[in-house]
Amino acid sequence: MGYLWLKAFHVAAVIGWIGGMLASSLFMAVAGTASQPPAAAESRMIGMLRAWDRNVTTPAMLTAWALGVTMAVQAGWLSSRWLMIKLVLVFGLSSLHGVQSGKLRRMARGASRLPSVHLGYAAPAILAAMAAIAVLVVLKPF
Repeated sequence: MGYLWLKAFHVAAVIGWIGGMLASSLFMAVAGTASQPPAAAESRMIGMLRAWDRNVTTPAMLTAWALGVTMAVQAGWLSSRWLMIKLVLVFGLSSLHGVQSGKLRRMARGASRLPSVHLGYAAPAILAAMAAIAVLVVLKPF
């Protein structure tokens, strides 16, 4: 498969992954502000978000990882500093995705809906990491 095809599918996978993470983080921020028990509609939304995470967001993340590593190996970027910095950010996003998935799972079981302190900053952190990654990938400054 040619480099441009790999890159196109990688970008599409990243869009699916980050879109799912943003949807989860925004829902958790809104749900965490409610003072009463979750209503039936909110419980359905949690179920839908968990299904989306399981069927779309997680496979998109794994696809982005696989295609990204493939491109890095093929292009010989494994010793590039810009890639190492990008990987730190991508590991952070992957870790945050795991935290969000766990929080959704606990919310579905009826556990506390109050967000963890760090999850309140998830959406801005996701957007900041994506902006930094875009700069690193496009400019390759190091």
